[in-house]
Amino acid sequence: MEKLIITCAVTGAEVTKKDNPAVPYSPEELAESSFAAVKAGASIIHLHVRHPDGTPAHQKAIFQETVGLIRKKCDPIIMVSTGGAVGMTVDERCEGLEAGTEMASITTGTVNFGKDVFLNSPDMIEKIAGKIREKKIKPEIEIFDAGMVDNAAALVKKGLLSAPVQFQFVLGVAGGLSASARNLTYLADSVPPGSTWCVAGVGRHQFPMAAHTILMGGHVRVGLEDNLYLRKGVLAPSNAALVERAAAIAKEFDRELADPAEARRLLGITRA
Repeated sequence: MEKLIITCAVTGAEVTKKDNPAVPYSPEELAESSFAAVKAGASIIHLHVRHPDGTPAHQKAIFQETVGLIRKKCDPIIMVSTGGAVGMTVDERCEGLEAGTEMASITTGTVNFGKDVFLNSPDMIEKIAGKIREKKIKPEIEIFDAGMVDNAAALVKKGLLSAPVQFQFVLGVAGGLSASARNLTYLADSVPPGSTWCVAGVGRHQFPMAAHTILMGGHVRVGLEDNLYLRKGVLAPSNAALVERAAAIAKEFDRELADPAEARRLLGITRA
């Protein structure tokens, strides 16, 4: 079984310091949190950015500052989010592509997201995919429901994505596909041959899904974007603590961790 790639989603667009004081906002906080996560075993940092008051940001200058600070401390694969926050325009969601990162996420379908709607029309998806391709960035396809796998395959046929691709199954979002071993197995069996895949269990599903994924040979995403708790009733003190728990599960099953250089090789990322 190949080595395990751990992605750390250090902050998102929804959770705040009121939910957990460890949620990072500023470029300096994001860089420090990313550095600690890498030391704990993460090889990919999934990145959103925030304004000082914690509201979601999209400006390329904030992404560039944050990416620069992370790279001064460590050398993970940095993946910017093109999901942004609900209500952002495509152009706003794509500003992070100007930060010079090696990867970017793209969601290939619309999904109810709690009480909101995360809109990704076919035209929007193709525009984002085209911008990622123009930048020669490795895409990660965020899958919230099963039909999004087929939508990604259609983008490959159109030449907007290049195979093999990296899939990220986000399970447990209210309105998306529920987090279960059955759904995970179905999705893993649905990806095209040669593709790599990763799982993000949301909330209390983070570590049960991580355990299933580690045993199945997939890769794992943890972090405060998706889950605020280290275990039931115990707030996670940091992103690094969530990475450490995922790494401990991997160790129990004799699954070695990939460092950033090994993760680049597994994902077919060639540095310029």
